[in-house]
Amino acid sequence: MNSLQLAWKIRRHGIEMTHVSGGAHIGSILSVADIIGVLYNDIAKVDPNNPHMEDRDRIILSKGHAGAAIYAALAEKGFFDTKKLITHYANGSMLSGHVSHIGIPGVEFSTGSLGHGLPVAVGMALAAKKDNKKHRIFVILGDGECNEGAVWEAAMFSNHYKLDNLIAVIDHNKISGIGFCKDSMQICPFREKWEAFGWNVMDIDGHDHDALRNAYKSAVASLGKPSVIIANTTKGKGISYMENEISWHYRFPKEGEEYDTAVAELHAQMPDGTEDMYDVNVMEGEIL
Repeated sequence: MNSLQLAWKIRRHGIEMTHVSGGAHIGSILSVADIIGVLYNDIAKVDPNNPHMEDRDRIILSKGHAGAAIYAALAEKGFFDTKKLITHYANGSMLSGHVSHIGIPGVEFSTGSLGHGLPVAVGMALAAKKDNKKHRIFVILGDGECNEGAVWEAAMFSNHYKLDNLIAVIDHNKISGIGFCKDSMQICPFREKWEAFGWNVMDIDGHDHDALRNAYKSAVASLGKPSVIIANTTKGKGISYMENEISWHYRFPKEGEEYDTAVAELHAQMPDGTEDMYDVNVMEGEIL
């Protein structure tokens, strides 16, 4: 599997998981899919056969409402059975709406209260430094949560302690749950803010897999300061009627035209060598 295939599968699972459960946040799941696809496929040192290995890289999804994207990536990489994905949001399921580490191999930390992921990642990075460990800590944030003061306190702390084992990635889709980020709290000039806090900053197209790979590799190689990748993305990426539409932060594709159109548009973008795991022909008559 390559990163394009994994990102496509994350989107396809996301459509199905939210459609079946009536769960929210499909717009965020779609915008972060490429960031997560490249990270899990090409960059992070993780092992589904040994998810608690001591020298693994730690990955925290601070924007926990997009947890379905992490669940899908972990399942596709073999951490647990993909058939469990369809239980997302169901009563009693381990796959809660906001990402949870309880009972789920590969998830380091439960998130959902925005602004907490980076401070926790900072603590992990400092502990790793003190223990002379070589693993990296990756944390994926939303741009809306960068309104939180805890984010900037953690950013300042990271530079002070030269946490070059810490890599933040911001899903900069420019839309939060209540509207466009620029209208609720202006965060720009975004790059300059992070640079002023002493971070190594890369500002890229968050849907370009080559750009993402290069940025991740540059961040891993950076010494003496933490790195942040500002990944410019589109909320609802890949589904035309969802793109840049605020309502899809909380909505899900309903039965009928919404669901059918979403699946058809994803099929039109399917990478070579990929199959739709929800296609009855692929599943020999049995949908997951």
